[in-house]
Amino acid sequence: MTTTPPSPSLSPSSLPSPSSVPAPCTVPPFEPLRVRGARHRLRRALRRGRRAPALLLALTAGALTVAHTNPAPAAPPPTTTTRARPPAPAPLVSAPVRIADAATVRLLRPGDRVDVIAAPHSPLSGKDDARVVATGARVAEVPRPDETRPDGGALVVLSVPRPTAAALAGAGVTSQLAVTVC
Repeated sequence: MTTTPPSPSLSPSSLPSPSSVPAPCTVPPFEPLRVRGARHRLRRALRRGRRAPALLLALTAGALTVAHTNPAPAAPPPTTTTRARPPAPAPLVSAPVRIADAATVRLLRPGDRVDVIAAPHSPLSGKDDARVVATGARVAEVPRPDETRPDGGALVVLSVPRPTAAALAGAGVTSQLAVTVC
């Protein structure tokens, strides 16, 4: 085993002597610090503290006024890829519609959405294609269950835009109407 000689920097003569180190935890004595007029300053600050909310409100109002008069730079104009706002929906009207099958009407409840389909009265009329007269019409009223008609039809009130109501009235005269629930 080889031993290394001690380094010259850690020689006993280089260490501080015990007399040059101060004694631990000694604090020199001193007079207490006294500030003149501190009690009066505190009272004065508390009195002014009542004005602080009013001052804060006034500063906020001033900042908002400055921000409003000097608005931020305008945003760039919208690009052509953004969608335009959809047009306002047309006001709805109530349209009474006679549905040929009363059993189908018994399945409906107010608030349901239905499509109304018009089929010609007879296949001999030359027009044998059914057509959709109204889509997504909201059911406003349905007949009471005890109401029956001899022809088997039932009257339903639908909420639809005015042009659709006119198309339903015309189709009801020339065709039998049926509904499908959306």
